[in-house]
Amino acid sequence: MDAKQKRKIKVKTKKIANSFKYAMEGIFSALKCERNMKIHFAIMILVIIAGLIFEISAIEWIVCIVLFSGVISGELFNTAIENLVDIVMPYKNDKAKVVKDVSAGAVLIWAIGAAIIGLIIFLPKIFEVVSY
Repeated sequence: MDAKQKRKIKVKTKKIANSFKYAMEGIFSALKCERNMKIHFAIMILVIIAGLIFEISAIEWIVCIVLFSGVISGELFNTAIENLVDIVMPYKNDKAKVVKDVSAGAVLIWAIGAAIIGLIIFLPKIFEVVSY
């Protein structure tokens, strides 16, 4: 491999590394600034702890991880949309409000669905422990 090929690989590797870096900066920025993101992360940690305590199955872990990913991603999209709307439409506008409300509603639907599925997974395990 010559020096030119090595340099191309180094540049591509740096671009990929920067992509991950910027994505993590976005996640941490939302976690730092967005109240709902903090709530979703706290609930995720509690569910992980409950999953370890109740020794949920591999399929249940997969379901939980998909739900974590969906809710957190939804919140990130919502944050991005709300910030973009604020930049484009800095003054009060009915259509801008609809965009922000619909975005927030999408996250709410994800969170409600995740909570219901969480109850389906964990309530039987909780009642099993309580009944002893």
